[in-house]
Amino acid sequence: MSTISAAEVNKLRTMTGAGMMDCKKALTESGGDFEAAIDILRKKGQKVSAARAENTTSEGIVSITVSADGKNGKLIALACETEPVSKVADFKNLSEAIMAAAVAKKPTTVEELSALALADGRSIQEHIIDLTGKIGEKIAIASYVSMDGEQVVPYVHSNGKLGVLVALKNTGGKDFSEAGRDVAMQAAAMKPVALDKDDVDPKTVEREIEIGKEQARAEGKPEAMLEKIALGKLNKFYKDSTLLNQEFVKDNSKSISQMLDGVHKGLTVSAFVRISLS
Repeated sequence: MSTISAAEVNKLRTMTGAGMMDCKKALTESGGDFEAAIDILRKKGQKVSAARAENTTSEGIVSITVSADGKNGKLIALACETEPVSKVADFKNLSEAIMAAAVAKKPTTVEELSALALADGRSIQEHIIDLTGKIGEKIAIASYVSMDGEQVVPYVHSNGKLGVLVALKNTGGKDFSEAGRDVAMQAAAMKPVALDKDDVDPKTVEREIEIGKEQARAEGKPEAMLEKIALGKLNKFYKDSTLLNQEFVKDNSKSISQMLDGVHKGLTVSAFVRISLS
């Protein structure tokens, strides 16, 4: 078996970014063949990726871009297990490369995004597997959203782990970036579960009504009044938990819907998404 020199190990490390010991083992196993050693390292990455598949990824980077005409926004959350990894240059570079591919190729799902090829011809998923092997913890595209609207407004929180896209409607072709950003920051802070009353999951509505009835029953209210009381509590839920009906945090005398209408008659939100890695 040929002796692997420190220079060869360092060369492979420079080529792949893998650890020194991993590079030495791969070169030893391949008999000094660099291409075979790279394959060995990639295979190791696949094993690491599979072994860590159930690990929690609550750190990472949420990145957002909006098209030049403001009518499309894309949000990608690239997740990892620990905060230090989210700050590694290779992780940041991969996040940027994934977003660039999404903008260029316009995929509609995470699966389509993962299958896209980057500049070297290998897929995004292959790059994720490689980086998983190099870093040693789970990496995954946690979310991908492409949103269209008359005007799409983005917001990324200062920690880089929370992002919001808001699509405005009835803009009349005018720029309402400031109002849109206020709405996006509202969504970031107040965590609405839906855009409006009709968008709430029916199961959630049923659960809230049942909870309201039980609360009223526990308070000794008569059975004949339970339904009415529960519906009153449901309206309070809508006010607290749906974006357009929430009190505007900058002026709680208005709802978000009223604030937008005051900025421009009929201005509203057609869609929003809030993604958080924490």
